[in-house]
Amino acid sequence: MIEKVQRRLKIKKSIRGKISGSAERPRMTVFRSNKQIYVQLVDDLTGKTLAAASSLKLEEKGAKKEIAAKVGEIVAKKAQEAGITEVVFDRNGFLYHGRIKELADAARKGGLKF
Repeated sequence: MIEKVQRRLKIKKSIRGKISGSAERPRMTVFRSNKQIYVQLVDDLTGKTLAAASSLKLEEKGAKKEIAAKVGEIVAKKAQEAGITEVVFDRNGFLYHGRIKELADAARKGGLKF
């Protein structure tokens, strides 16, 4: 039986084979740990991170879903400042549910299209 992390990495590999980010439409990749959530906008052609946000620097406390939504708003604001309006969403092997969904919905409300 495949363990949880190995299963996620297998799904991640499958997703990354299908999507790629560019300077005009970067890849928005999400990583979720047990305590924190991180998101980056990556240009895969040059290998550079164009914008990033995480829950590490937030002083607010609350439910993990609420914090994920705040991180989504922050990354949308940073993307707008960098002149990015469209992204390719990379859920990084995680299920599109819970914190990942909240982050994506908040980024959409912030003005990102994906």
